[in-house]
Amino acid sequence: MKHLGKPITQRQLRVGEMIKQALGTLFIRDEAKIPNLSTKEITVTEVRMSPDLKTAKIYVMPLGGKNTEEIIEKLKIASFMIRKVLSKKIIMKFLPKLFFVKDDSFDYAEKIENLIKQTNKQINK
Repeated sequence: MKHLGKPITQRQLRVGEMIKQALGTLFIRDEAKIPNLSTKEITVTEVRMSPDLKTAKIYVMPLGGKNTEEIIEKLKIASFMIRKVLSKKIIMKFLPKLFFVKDDSFDYAEKIENLIKQTNKQINK
């Protein structure tokens, strides 16, 4: 994995995984108390840390993939509140700023799988 030309360090991976687990627990228990949003239906698939560990790009996917854009907007608006709750769970010198992004990896994997199936059908004819 490359990030802006530099390889991702063990520290970035470790901190990203720690934040991913804490956010997952926070969302399952619905501790963030985001208005008009049930966080129990949100899956955190990956957290990518910047090299200086000051920002975290959080890839999320709602269960069923419904209302994804709307949910991500609500998470972006409530990121300060989520960060505040997260600060009580994780002890770090600087808690990173949270940026929520839609995880397209499932759509991409499905697209690749369909292409492979089409190719196999054409070969078997």
